[in-house]
Amino acid sequence: MSMMIPSLEACKKRKRRPKVYGFHSFGEPGYPILPLGPFRDNIRLFLQQCAELESYSVQGMPVWCTLLVHDNRSLVLPLYTIEENVKTSDTPFCDYCRCTASLFCHLQLTSQLPGLDMACCYCCLGWSNHFVSKRKYHMIIPMDDDWNKPLDDGILDVSTHLLHGLIHCNGFAHLLCINGLEGGSKHLCGRELMDLWDRICINLRTRKITVEDVSKKRSMELRLLHGVAYGHPWFGRWGYKFCHGSFGVKEHIYERALEILSSLKLEKIIQDFSDLDQYEELKKIVRYYRYLSETQLVTIKDLLRFMLTIKACFPAQRNSLLPTAKPADVIEKAKPATRESVKIKPLIKQKSSKYRKFATVVSHMDSRWPARRLEFAADVIVNALKEKKEKDFRNGGMARQDVRDAARLHIGDTGLLDYVLKSLNNVVVGNQVVCRSVNPTTRILEYTVHDLNDGDKVSEPEKEMLPLPPPPAAPVPGIDVYSDVLYLYEHVLLGYPESGLLELATQAVLDTKHFVKECPFRDEKEQLLTLFCQILPSLTDKEIEFKRELPPGEIVVMPLDATVGELKQEAESAMRDTYCITEQFVVMEIKGLEESDDMEVLSGAVQSGTEVGVRGSGIDLDTPLRYQGGSDTWMVRCECGATDDDGERMVACDICEVWQHTRCCGMEDADEVPRLFICSTCYVSLVPPKTEPAAKFDCSTAFLEWRQ
Repeated sequence: MSMMIPSLEACKKRKRRPKVYGFHSFGEPGYPILPLGPFRDNIRLFLQQCAELESYSVQGMPVWCTLLVHDNRSLVLPLYTIEENVKTSDTPFCDYCRCTASLFCHLQLTSQLPGLDMACCYCCLGWSNHFVSKRKYHMIIPMDDDWNKPLDDGILDVSTHLLHGLIHCNGFAHLLCINGLEGGSKHLCGRELMDLWDRICINLRTRKITVEDVSKKRSMELRLLHGVAYGHPWFGRWGYKFCHGSFGVKEHIYERALEILSSLKLEKIIQDFSDLDQYEELKKIVRYYRYLSETQLVTIKDLLRFMLTIKACFPAQRNSLLPTAKPADVIEKAKPATRESVKIKPLIKQKSSKYRKFATVVSHMDSRWPARRLEFAADVIVNALKEKKEKDFRNGGMARQDVRDAARLHIGDTGLLDYVLKSLNNVVVGNQVVCRSVNPTTRILEYTVHDLNDGDKVSEPEKEMLPLPPPPAAPVPGIDVYSDVLYLYEHVLLGYPESGLLELATQAVLDTKHFVKECPFRDEKEQLLTLFCQILPSLTDKEIEFKRELPPGEIVVMPLDATVGELKQEAESAMRDTYCITEQFVVMEIKGLEESDDMEVLSGAVQSGTEVGVRGSGIDLDTPLRYQGGSDTWMVRCECGATDDDGERMVACDICEVWQHTRCCGMEDADEVPRLFICSTCYVSLVPPKTEPAAKFDCSTAFLEWRQ
């Protein structure tokens, strides 16, 4: 091979002969394994046959490594699998299940989006009603520079991995981050990584996968750009569809918004911009790409799709289409990557006498929250640590979950708290130093705080001489296709003149970030019977009552000649192996087969792919590890229609304790949440208004009435 392969070199030091799999074929049907059962069995088979157990652990969790060779670039990269035991985990509950897909998937940068009030109802589609699964599996490909290093204890808190997916042992998964060429990788693009993740999920038989799409390309939100051009987000190429919208956006509003935006006629756009400064440039762009296209371009959808298709062409094809200079990013990608140019930096320094100011850390963050909000959250966390230190003179540290719970008394945005907690390590906040470490006894992540001493070294930010920005020049169509796309994006999709309806449609698309892919379960062989066994409340035991929606059924695969008794045993074994609440579960009967003998054959009584209800005893109702949503009973009732946590920033009323979006309450993202907040309903009950409030614009009606 033409370059050093660090992963193979590391394996030689361990004196073993590793298995190496093809990057582009890994996960194809039957390769590397031919799974016949549910995910909980397939992942064990995968680790046994296709991964090597590492000689170290991460916070007490075992780590496996699978080596993948990229033939086109002569690279070998590691795919790590980390098994997290929920009972010993610092974070047993899943925040991503709680609000369906409250996570970040980075193709470049993320940001908080501006607001839109919608008067429509909201349907909760979260997985907070799922039982807490006993194991989670993290599948990670680190950044290029870290391929030849052992994983750090803080590896699960890093959002810069090339790939990070989390799969519960019941087969429900979350794609946490994808970072391709524009996200920091020197060798792999986002599409390659998504192809790999998709093949792995299909091969191991995951059931549903969620993702929050906040991906960007040159400051353009891809869910808006690709939504208008293709009718679906970037992740739609792999089957991800609408899951739920933030701020009460429902699926029919999202689809109508895309229809409104994509059907804009190019002639009407030029006409509406005729009195504005952008008129000439828009006309040049439309005329140029109409000339290049062999088909007629009528709408903005036709134009954007054609432009993105040209950008995706091979260089030779692009040169024949565009006889102008090559785009700068194409030239940059053409440069060969060398190992000598890679600077290796540790992810987290556990022991260091040199500290950084949090204000400096914030200035280098690509955060969706403003610096003011991040610094306020850090102050709240430090105050909680100081209170703990004053009460406990031994200062043994404060567990991450305890810090989070204490800070939530003042800040309702849990995503903000998690983001700041990840950044607090050897950091100076005010005159306090915050450190993070893993307790050697409990293996739990803990935070400590101490006063900044005179001898402590605080690093200062390096001063960089940045080149002066070039003077603004009128864009020339064809030199850089993405510059032309960006011009259309900013002025047509975001800045259309005097059109409240288009503004509402754009905001509805931007407020739709949560998408889900459902992987249908299939029988590889006709001799197998696949059933979904769902726990039903007992008819005789009044103590067992489920106040939430019933969790999904667990998959059981059996031969066609299996009996009713064998189905009871398999369902019982599956429940005990998968969920904390059913470790002692005993199946007593199968709904619809109550009168059947245990020796009766199932064939003919039930069909493959159907759901069957099972009843029994032994459910542990006293365990705190019951539902993924935890034991929180907090209520969401926002004026936008939201009735459950959708991952957006919220504030609770100090009277009725109902949570609402800060945006819907008129607070900007940069605004601090007031120490005393009273919602409009409680305020009206205390102080009746003297005048009638203005009527609120109903965007649902506007969408339906818009027929142009």
